[in-house]
Amino acid sequence: MKKYILIPVVALGLVVASCDDYLDINYAPDAPSEMNLTTDLIFPAVEMNLAASYGDYLRTVGGYYSQHFAHAFGTSNYLDYSQFSMSATRSSSLAYEQTNLLVLNNLKTVLSKAEANEEWGTYLAATVIRAFTYQAMVDCYGEVPYTEALDEKNPTPKYDDGKTIYEGVLAEIDNALSKVSDVDLVCANFLFPDERASVWIQFANALKLKMLMRMSGVADVQSKLDALISEGNFPTEDVAFVNCWTDESGKMSPFYAEEFSTKWGSTQINVIANIALVGTMQTDAYTDPRLAAFYTPNESGNYTGGVSGTNFSTTASYKSGYWCRPVASYDMPVYLITIPEIEFFLAEYYAKKGDHSAAADHYAAAITASFDEFGVAGAEENIKKNPYDKDNYKKSIGLAKWIALAGTNDYEAWCELRRLDYPTFGTVQGSDIYNEITDDYQPDLYVPGTLYTPIKYFGQVGANKLLERFPYAESSSSRNSNTPEFPGYTEPVFWGK
Repeated sequence: MKKYILIPVVALGLVVASCDDYLDINYAPDAPSEMNLTTDLIFPAVEMNLAASYGDYLRTVGGYYSQHFAHAFGTSNYLDYSQFSMSATRSSSLAYEQTNLLVLNNLKTVLSKAEANEEWGTYLAATVIRAFTYQAMVDCYGEVPYTEALDEKNPTPKYDDGKTIYEGVLAEIDNALSKVSDVDLVCANFLFPDERASVWIQFANALKLKMLMRMSGVADVQSKLDALISEGNFPTEDVAFVNCWTDESGKMSPFYAEEFSTKWGSTQINVIANIALVGTMQTDAYTDPRLAAFYTPNESGNYTGGVSGTNFSTTASYKSGYWCRPVASYDMPVYLITIPEIEFFLAEYYAKKGDHSAAADHYAAAITASFDEFGVAGAEENIKKNPYDKDNYKKSIGLAKWIALAGTNDYEAWCELRRLDYPTFGTVQGSDIYNEITDDYQPDLYVPGTLYTPIKYFGQVGANKLLERFPYAESSSSRNSNTPEFPGYTEPVFWGK
């Protein structure tokens, strides 16, 4: 496995990124003192560390847990993910430590300096990235330190429940929004370079929409949603890191750098398409032309999906060239939230209110936006084949969102799978589709629009179940006596209960 791209950051006790090139992974030999650090110097490096963790590690595990990805036979790097497993060690450095030390810890400095200088545009931007990071951590761990976190004097901060953290960072966003105006300047950044605070306000609103919709099944947030949606000030384009990657080591888009680039000296293939996604998008009910935008054909020009749960094959028939792989490039975006996601959340909002006409409109807008993201024609036909179903809106929205997110954000697909409960598990098992002893591969057995139990699966998750959460990170739990008892891999995070 190639090592992950880690962008140096500026902070107390940490290394410094060059102010001339934020993507330069070489350490500056003459690091400035803390008093000379500026938000322009710190914030871009914070963004890149978020992009590295969220856009690579979490995208990868999300792809396996949502059955967008399968594991290539003959390799073992991500076999545990394909079997719906996660260890306390696996996520420690690349999810927990990177986001805490290199994102959240450095945002403390950005926020402090921005507040002291009344740089309210920068203050909002840092608050939104902080809230986004905590949301991602809650969605995979369930509980993490928050109210006592990031205090060097307290090595054993308490873990807060997910609802408390969601409510806390939403309040932080509202506080930042109360201070900012559309025309306020924002420090140097990769997400919205040369833009003023108005676009960050829209991003903040989109993040609030996502978090409030996830809370809506377990908390009364209706009035907050009503006010937010009535205002209607959401992004008009996908929020993503684009135009900031180059075809050089340490400067490529993180998922591509990890899984596709040979500049690290490795040609190993790990990630391939999953029969669940390919089998659904190829069925007559979909014949979805986005498949060619999401995955490359195999060496024979066909679209073939692998089966989760094994890396064993007794013959050369099903080696790497047989499978199709995700479309990837050195400059591929790292998506934080997309227009289709926003529209699907709006469709769900109106469905819950019983306004199925508005829900259907937003459902259609979400699918259309997904096709438009990749310049693919055929949205109208897709909507006709798979119309909004007012009698089971979770199914129609859940399935359509699961497909759309395969091209942009596999981690969020895993989150929405756990919340909406669609696709559901079918009756066919992975071991039925592929027998690892005889190499008997029968893709026609797969039932489109369903998940399946991997050929071999993690016993603490079990058959016909999703992994619902990560165990608490070893880097925290091994040193923190306040780490709670792990509730189990099948215990939903707060919004999934």
